[in-house]
Amino acid sequence: MTTLSVNINKIATLRNARGGNVPDVCKVALDCEKFGAEGITVHPRPDERHIRYQDVLELKYVLTTEFNIEGNPIPEFIKLVKTVKPAQVTLVPDAHNAITSDAGWDTKAQLEFLKDVVADFQQAGIRVSIFVDTNPENIEYAAKTGTDRIELYTEPYASGYFQDKAAAVAPFVEAAKLAKSLGLGINAGHDLNLDNLNYLHQNIPWLEEVSIGHALVADALYLGLEETIKRYKTALK
Repeated sequence: MTTLSVNINKIATLRNARGGNVPDVCKVALDCEKFGAEGITVHPRPDERHIRYQDVLELKYVLTTEFNIEGNPIPEFIKLVKTVKPAQVTLVPDAHNAITSDAGWDTKAQLEFLKDVVADFQQAGIRVSIFVDTNPENIEYAAKTGTDRIELYTEPYASGYFQDKAAAVAPFVEAAKLAKSLGLGINAGHDLNLDNLNYLHQNIPWLEEVSIGHALVADALYLGLEETIKRYKTALK
């Protein structure tokens, strides 16, 4: 079964735009769990323009499903993750001023750094996933870091889906096969939505987790959160 982890960053963005605590990030996270999500994802950035470090600390005490914290492993992030001890940390090489994550790791160039970070988190009992593209070399070197999983950066798939979905998904299938042969678990995320999710899942049925935020929150504006989560879970069957 491929699990659905709901990224709640956009909920925090909406709250921060007005100040105060509406919408309540923790309540929305709990509602996502109640409506069937198997996990909650957050991506705290140093400028705290959406999820704040304090949100992450508060979520630690209320969530009952898998907690996944994404981010660039700068010292402040590492300290936060080791304090919270989520089920999973996803390492993402995003710049501080990035609007959203837009590239995976160059795992060959960053091999020694990633080895150290992976080992540090694993010693704390945290499963590690590394955000990568479909370049076989990046997947091979991800395996050399000792990571438990990779997360495939699926924006290129989403961008090409309506032009030629078979061609768009092909490199992701090959990447997933390679990762599987190397003993890596496989997650996926970025620009997945109700149009393209089921086709990805049909072609890579051994995906362990998808992390979806922006599209899911946008769909919830029209469908409601409960119905939206139901439809995303249906797409993963």
